[in-house]
Amino acid sequence: MAVPEPAERTDALGSLPQPRTAPEGPTALQTLRALDTSPRGLTTGEAEQRLARYGGNTLPTARQPSWPLRMWRSLRDPFTTVLFCLGLVSALVASWGTACVILALVIVSSVLRTHGEYRADRAGAGLRELVAGTASVQRREGPGDEPRVRETPVDDLVPADVRLLKARGLTVHQAALTGESAPVPKEPADLPDGDGEGHLVFQGSSVASGSGTAVVVATGADTRFAAVHSARRDRPASAFDRSVHGISWVLIRFMLLTPPLVLMANAAVRGRGLETLPFAVAVAVGLTPEMLPVIVTICLARGASLLARSHGVIVRRLPALHDLGAVDVLCVDKTGTLTRDQPAVDPGRTDPEALHWAGASAWWTLQTAELTDPDPLDEALLAATGPEDWDAYDGVDALPFDPVRRLATAVVKEPGTLGVHVLAVKGAVAEVLERCAVEEDERAALRARAGELAADGVRLLAVATAHRTARTRGYTPADERGLTFQGFVAFHDAPAETAHDAVRALGERGVTVKVLTGDHPATATRVCRDVGIEPGEVVVGADIEHLDDDRLGELAARTTVFARCTPDHKARVIAALRGRGHTAGFLGDGVNDLPALRAADVGVCPAGGVDVARESAHVVLADKDLTALEHAVVAGRHSSANIASYLRITLSSNLGNVIAMLAAGLLLPFLPMLPPQVLVQNLCFDAAQLALAFDRPRTAALRRPTVLRPRPFLRFITGFGALGALADLATFGALALCLPGSLDLGDQQGFHAGWFTENLLTQALVMLLLRTGRRTAEGRTPGPVRWAATGLAAVGVLLPLTPLGPWLGVSGLPPLFYPLLAAVLVAYALALAVLRRRGSWADLP
Repeated sequence: MAVPEPAERTDALGSLPQPRTAPEGPTALQTLRALDTSPRGLTTGEAEQRLARYGGNTLPTARQPSWPLRMWRSLRDPFTTVLFCLGLVSALVASWGTACVILALVIVSSVLRTHGEYRADRAGAGLRELVAGTASVQRREGPGDEPRVRETPVDDLVPADVRLLKARGLTVHQAALTGESAPVPKEPADLPDGDGEGHLVFQGSSVASGSGTAVVVATGADTRFAAVHSARRDRPASAFDRSVHGISWVLIRFMLLTPPLVLMANAAVRGRGLETLPFAVAVAVGLTPEMLPVIVTICLARGASLLARSHGVIVRRLPALHDLGAVDVLCVDKTGTLTRDQPAVDPGRTDPEALHWAGASAWWTLQTAELTDPDPLDEALLAATGPEDWDAYDGVDALPFDPVRRLATAVVKEPGTLGVHVLAVKGAVAEVLERCAVEEDERAALRARAGELAADGVRLLAVATAHRTARTRGYTPADERGLTFQGFVAFHDAPAETAHDAVRALGERGVTVKVLTGDHPATATRVCRDVGIEPGEVVVGADIEHLDDDRLGELAARTTVFARCTPDHKARVIAALRGRGHTAGFLGDGVNDLPALRAADVGVCPAGGVDVARESAHVVLADKDLTALEHAVVAGRHSSANIASYLRITLSSNLGNVIAMLAAGLLLPFLPMLPPQVLVQNLCFDAAQLALAFDRPRTAALRRPTVLRPRPFLRFITGFGALGALADLATFGALALCLPGSLDLGDQQGFHAGWFTENLLTQALVMLLLRTGRRTAEGRTPGPVRWAATGLAAVGVLLPLTPLGPWLGVSGLPPLFYPLLAAVLVAYALALAVLRRRGSWADLP
């Protein structure tokens, strides 16, 4: 093992909250005494006592809410709250049918949402069980017994942050904490210098190479890992919250104004009093998209269920699926997401002779020193070489890597040679070149070449050899002198297998990928190019320290790669992007990604991420397959497009009906529609619109982010609502021609029947026309919507002719009315087409 160049690394840990127990000052002996332990370890009884006293090695986790609490939270949706209030008002005015229907809608919506999120939480708990681990610990049965090594579940062990007492070639991966991809060397220190952390190994790290003995100094909530987890931040409102709430509150104002307007208008013009209150409430309910909570929940729950079954994507919070569909900027952490977190040899920048000797050195160091596990660089060397590189030699001795000399040496014998051993040395560039027998000019040229290669984002090992007279005594670091330089071996972070295809697919979907990493700028640039991202000018975290939010937003909008980022830097960049109107997602898997996961509209974590990252994420990828993320984006747009179709259809239709009702209430000497008729009409329309949750949106709707913007929606429903009101008024004219007494007190049932039929037919027409976008059906008409619209039209035509008609207060219509109504519907359809061509559709999903 050797530490590759560039040796610089991010001090990302410095920005994380510190643990309450930070043993930086005491010596190792003082630490052991303070913790009442020894290098021999605890006895079994002592371990059990401490486990009972301090608790298990688990992070403080949020208690899962109960079903009643989940139900209560689901009621906080603005439309659900207003529906509930309208139901209470309906009950107060004895409109029991309306009250029961509204209450049923509220309950169905809340149960669906609660059940979906409960299932997602259970799936997340299953993932946690899959990644549960064990650790090797030293235990004694009694005070006088010899210590024995045993495997113990991590949760029962109570280990977390540890201080090294002994180490041999120990390096650890701290990517989960810092984002840096290179292993970090660790070594014991009797008295740490200042804030140095080279003697500490934190929970969330994993051993890359070597071995060590350590004493536990912080557990559970006192660890560095837990300190980051407990530094919770309030989540900002997501894209779903902002869009739906924006639309909701505008319509809520209309609904709150409608009943008083109806009451005052009827009192002033017609002298009616409180007897019109049920009608006023019915009008307000008619304006309400009362199926919105149900449609939203069904669309999102259905999409989340399909994702879980087909692509292993767990949506922990249903509205996050809409946010995925709205994402136009996806920020990712490089290590573990775009890359496999495994280095690979770069053959184009590697000297073949150096690779041969490096592979032989890696193999025979493992064999001779009896090391059980190769470090990641040795694994990459062994993968790039083969037995033909190793079997030509016999192992004699080995000097494993240690972080002081930053070298590893294998001593081998070439068959057929007598009296000669070969030292195959690999290590950091500076240390190897210092030990090579070369002129200073040549050494400077090699350093310059190494700098050029490192600037291209690769990590380097220098390789050298030396021939020594064979001997029986062991070799020491003093023998690593007068070496012959063989060349460089270059490594790059191996991209995730699906990263390139996923980045390309996301780009085709209108999603811009940006990289926020704690790694070196050159390394980040190289990985970006490998996966198909043009990095442009890289910005380092220090460059954004003194920028205000506005300037950072401008910088973030034009920058693709941010390197050497601390956790706070990542969160600030995402907040700045959101401040400029972007819907930002973040894909990360480490503790250092927590602030960014919480700052994003939607946080995504692979299943292999640390527990706290998975718990903070809205979406979990059960398999580390980035193409699953593209499928999740498409599923989110599918659900959002269906929700948008429902809003377009119901709001424009309802607004037109309400305008017509208000006008008719002032023109007619009787109520234009009785409350039961309004209720039945709404029920029929709502039942038909359930088909929209199972619709297949047009292909174009899935090619760009789907955002529900309040202002375009309000412009849309105003224009199409006014058009619908004109169709209603034209129907009044048709009724006046067919039923001369329909506009006075003589034929109320005929008027109610004519308008009831026309309303359901126009609503069926709107369902077919307003869901499809610019093209009517792209060569096909979706089955569920067509059948639902056909059924709605059939109810409108046939219901007045059935025995239910008189009970509802409607009667049959003369034959002349139907051709006149057909003419009104044809004119209405043509007007819809003209209005669409004028651009009212452009800003809608």
